[in-house]
Amino acid sequence: MARRLNVLVHCVYFPPEVGGLESHVHYLCRGLVERGHAVTVVTSLSRPGLPREEDLEGIRVLRTPLPSRTPAGWFAHAAGSTARTREVAEDADVVHAQAFASILPCALALAGRSTPLVTTLHTSHFLRLAARRPSAAALSKLVELSAHNFAASKEIADAGESLGPSISVEVLVNGVETDIFRPADGSATGARRLVVPRRLFPKNGVEFFVRAMPLIADRTDATALVIGDGPERAKLERLAAELGVGERITFLGARPHAEMPKLLLRGDLAVFPSLVEATSVAALECMACGLPVAASAVGGLPEIVDDAVGGLFPPGNPEAMADKVATLLSDPRLPERGATARKRVVARWSNARLVERHLEVYRELVEGTSP
Repeated sequence: MARRLNVLVHCVYFPPEVGGLESHVHYLCRGLVERGHAVTVVTSLSRPGLPREEDLEGIRVLRTPLPSRTPAGWFAHAAGSTARTREVAEDADVVHAQAFASILPCALALAGRSTPLVTTLHTSHFLRLAARRPSAAALSKLVELSAHNFAASKEIADAGESLGPSISVEVLVNGVETDIFRPADGSATGARRLVVPRRLFPKNGVEFFVRAMPLIADRTDATALVIGDGPERAKLERLAAELGVGERITFLGARPHAEMPKLLLRGDLAVFPSLVEATSVAALECMACGLPVAASAVGGLPEIVDDAVGGLFPPGNPEAMADKVATLLSDPRLPERGATARKRVVARWSNARLVERHLEVYRELVEGTSP
């Protein structure tokens, strides 16, 4: 019988926070627990009223203060969480830093110990810093501290390996709980509804979707459901009204992650108008639900989306987006694309596959460092 591992994960955000990184870490940790391993997560007190310590689906969650939701706040959290991380690391077989800001507190917590450190590189923030010479030098020193590096997309892996000749990064696309995100029973309704599961920040490009909607409406009877909140919401609602599509676009705001499968299944096509993207967990979740995806050709999106499951369009181009969306909505084979998307996620990007690969790496490192 395989040895039971004690895994310590450090990540600045964790549920009830909603986002790709958060769901990735949550489902990875839950999958490890379901396979009989012990998991502790050190994360932030990101919202008022959250407990400093709790059990969440068998995961021990420890929270430390987060001064602000900014890069400075993330690093302040990292520094402030180091003592707690070191305390928990005493019993850990392996420590996993989820994103570059978690590497330093994990490395400091392991000082003088042989416990292996694993890092997963996520997010567009890492890409931007890796492209700048001063910050790239610091990132190089951080990433070199890990015994094994994962990346959520090939673009991120390439950026990580560009930091230094000794750095190796394994591409491991984020996984999806395919038992939770799955197609609905029964036949399609025939409704023409777009779903846009995007937080309303400039990098997610929702403004360009709103600008594309009048062009889409000229060719189809589609309506849209935007699922997510953010600082651009009021601006986008005004823009939709000014363009005459205010009644066609419903801004739902943020929704708990548990509600997402039901919401995604209300659509016929998912649209991801991102200007910057790593690998989109939300896009994979849509695909797992049997939903075709139209997406910007940026970042890691072309690694998961092609004509077989939907299609790509140039980022920041409402006309091209509208043409791709309208063409897909008029395609009688659209449900077939959704079925192919589902099969592809199950075969390549299920959370079960993700968990097993992590366990393979953990065990190799633990066996290699055990006395």
